[in-house]
Amino acid sequence: MVEQPTEHAHPVPLPGWLTALCRIFAGIGGMVLLAMMLMTVTSVARRSLLGAPIPGDFELVEIGTAIAIFCFLPWCQSTGGNVLVDFFTQTARPRSNHLLEALGDLIYLLIAALLLWRMVQGGMEMRQYGEQSMVLRIPVWWSFLLILPAMALLVVTTGATLAGHLRMARA
Repeated sequence: MVEQPTEHAHPVPLPGWLTALCRIFAGIGGMVLLAMMLMTVTSVARRSLLGAPIPGDFELVEIGTAIAIFCFLPWCQSTGGNVLVDFFTQTARPRSNHLLEALGDLIYLLIAALLLWRMVQGGMEMRQYGEQSMVLRIPVWWSFLLILPAMALLVVTTGATLAGHLRMARA
């Protein structure tokens, strides 16, 4: 089943499984964001009432923010939620718009693949060297267990939208 995104100015169909996977990762990002919000409220309340915040609350927010952002990226790409400046192309033919979007997707794909490659290397080094957060001593590489699959999904999703724009340009 192919699902059509509706938020994008020039939508391309994506396989249903890919859209569902992007939605699952966005849901994980949303749950992490909700957990950070609840933890922040609890920490502020503890600071006000007991004079003692949750130890390492800023570290947890830092790690959670990274996880949430990377989990949202594939959904943003699949729905065309990235910033689109179409001032000069709004009157252009659909074929031209799809070719320009394919070019943008190609650049994004190359950047995402480069980031994924370097993040794999960085995560392995952090694990090897035992890098930890300062207060709670949480191994930093643990966050990569969610970030790396999200980044890989972004690469796949960007490849799929690139292919979709090329197909639409030919049609």
